[in-house]
Amino acid sequence: MKRKALDIVVDSSSFQVRPSLSTFCFLTWGFPSAGGGGAPPGGARRGGGGGGGGGGGGPGYLIEEKAMSISSELSWIDGMGMAELVRNKEVTPAELVEVVIERIERVNPHLNAIVTKMYDEARQSASNELPDGPFTGVPFLLKDLQAAFQGVKMTAGSRYLRDFVPNLDSELVRRYKKAGLIVAGKTNTPEFGIMPTTEPELFGATRNPWDISRSTGGSSGGSAAAVAAGIVPVAHANDGGGSIRIPASCCGVFGLKPTRGRNPLGPHFGDVFGGLVAEHVVSRSVRDSAAMLDATSGPDLGDPYFAPAPARPFIREVGADPGKLRIAWTTKALTGVLVHQDCVAAVEETVKLCSELGHELIEDTPQLDGNMLTQAFRCLWATGAAWLIDSLSYAVGRGPEPDELEPLTRALVEMGREQSAPAYLMSVQILQTYGRRMAHFMQKYDVLLTPTLAEPPLPLGTLDSTAENPMAGMRRSALFVPFTPICNGTGQPAMSVPLYWNDEGLPIGSHFIGRFGDEATLFRLAAQLETARPWAGKYPTVSV
Repeated sequence: MKRKALDIVVDSSSFQVRPSLSTFCFLTWGFPSAGGGGAPPGGARRGGGGGGGGGGGGPGYLIEEKAMSISSELSWIDGMGMAELVRNKEVTPAELVEVVIERIERVNPHLNAIVTKMYDEARQSASNELPDGPFTGVPFLLKDLQAAFQGVKMTAGSRYLRDFVPNLDSELVRRYKKAGLIVAGKTNTPEFGIMPTTEPELFGATRNPWDISRSTGGSSGGSAAAVAAGIVPVAHANDGGGSIRIPASCCGVFGLKPTRGRNPLGPHFGDVFGGLVAEHVVSRSVRDSAAMLDATSGPDLGDPYFAPAPARPFIREVGADPGKLRIAWTTKALTGVLVHQDCVAAVEETVKLCSELGHELIEDTPQLDGNMLTQAFRCLWATGAAWLIDSLSYAVGRGPEPDELEPLTRALVEMGREQSAPAYLMSVQILQTYGRRMAHFMQKYDVLLTPTLAEPPLPLGTLDSTAENPMAGMRRSALFVPFTPICNGTGQPAMSVPLYWNDEGLPIGSHFIGRFGDEATLFRLAAQLETARPWAGKYPTVSV
């Protein structure tokens, strides 16, 4: 078909797209890396060679390439930018779907991020009239956990559910469709989202696009890898102990866990694991995350509780002045585990950046017993695993065979069945008490800054468990993930922001915790950081 040529001009701070009549062109950013000038870690800037150029020249520059394919033309535009092109009739939803299918076929064999392809469903959706929403025509990926899509299998990364097909959409998926998104596939997850790495026995490991020998983190590692590699600009994720923020850190993308009750879990659940689990996305741009939360948040009929309504749409916070924030910061884990120097350096660089932006930084940490927090959390995870298997047995029509659950899952289920009802309620009480203590601590501050993780992305296999030692992976995970779980226990919003790459070219996230119900401050701060230290021009080794 004949097509009007485009200049795709992108402002790195907001990913704004402005079509115009000109030659085909492709945007390449010339940002400095986290540590200073030169090409971003993980490879040279696209189209710009491997040289320097980190010092100036504005937010980005254009390198004109004639007769570029649509795929190259759209390579690193965010979801809202794609939707704008659809609204302006510069590209069709069907064309975007074919672009993403081509990317999956080309890139996914290297990453194993997408485990269920939904090409027929995506093409059918693109050929129909789509709802008029903020993401109309934008291809999207669902994590293969909790996000039920009617008629498409949902395995949760488990052999037990390899043939399970939901007979209805979850409320979240219904809202994604209403926003105009087109689901093109489902992404990999560890079995039932239990581990902070994405290495299920059913599908095998998802590999980190920055270094394929490394973990993507988990449990939303498939989604984070797909977004980092440029397959899609935004993808579904969920978080019961850090599972949005952990892979966001490992893969160098933006990941915000919303306040408890912000997004619905219906129709089957009021909450999951005693309120630990939250639903949202991972994305390359802050504004995609904000706009997506506007599209999906709000109570569903029958919800047992829900988050306080925001003062205004979250998208209006992106670019708004955050003012001078009081930011507490620490590099010490509540559990006392050793924090890798790269993760310490990431926070120290972020402290410096926030100070330069005019914020007040105070080294401080809440006084909480990290070991008690860990014990309460494990009780909820173990009893939650036992509940989950019993609940699924009704949906599947049978319990799991001995070889259908991984060793860690079996051990957790057995541990959960050994817990008493008083022990479960005591664990809930401990987390609620810590939620109140954190609320009092946050009265002094707008935000708390910590490392997202205690280590850089781990080599694949580090968190493996065996039949002889089924809890080995979980015990090792405690050394890797001491910072994120507190927010699942307290219900606070928190985000991992990709502001630092280490000398090996691996991304290291900075973790910002907000007050309960206050995603607005986090979005304002994130957008300011995105402008001051852009990550849009950093490309992993494996990417589109």
